[in-house]
Amino acid sequence: MTPPDDDTEALAARAAAGDADALDQLLRAIRPEVVRRCGRFLLYQEDAEEAAQDALLQVARNIGRFEGRSRFSTWLYTVVANCARQKYRELKRSAVEQPMAPEDSARPDPRTTSVIAGSRVDLLDALERLERDSPHLVAPLVYRDICQMDYEEIAERTGIPLGTVKSRLHHARRQIRPWLSASS
Repeated sequence: MTPPDDDTEALAARAAAGDADALDQLLRAIRPEVVRRCGRFLLYQEDAEEAAQDALLQVARNIGRFEGRSRFSTWLYTVVANCARQKYRELKRSAVEQPMAPEDSARPDPRTTSVIAGSRVDLLDALERLERDSPHLVAPLVYRDICQMDYEEIAERTGIPLGTVKSRLHHARRQIRPWLSASS
C-alpha cells in the first residue's frame, strides 16, 4: 500500500479519538488504495469493490481500536487482507452451494476456479490450504507478497522478531510452491 502521508496518519489519529469529520475524510482518502489492494486479491473489479466496501466499513466500525502504536497503514493492511480473503471464501462457498443449471455445468465460475497456474485464485487457494496446515505462516506471506509490506512493518504488525518473520516467509513460500505448480 502506498504509505499514507502525515495527513492520513493525523486523520486516523483524530478519527480514532472520535472525530466523525476526520473519519469521513479518512475513508474518502483511503478508498482508492483500498480498492486497488483488494484487486490484488480478487480477479474481478466488482468483487474487489465489494471487499473494499467491507474493509472501509470495518475501518469505520473499528477505528476506535486503532491505538496508534503502529502506523495506520500497517493496521489497514490487516483489515484489507482479511476482508479480501473473506470475500474470496464467500465466493467459493457460494459456488459450491449453488446448483448449476445444466447448460452452465460445463462452465465453472472463473472467480473461484483457476485457469492459469500462479494466478491470484491459485494463490488464494494455496493460502486457504496453508492456513489449515500452518496458520502461523499465513500472515508473513500475505503481508510481504501480497500487501508488499517491508519486513520491519511485518515484524511490528505481527509482534514477532524480524528473523522469525523472514524464516516464516521462507517456509511459507517453500510450502505453497508445489501447490501452485501442481495447478498447471
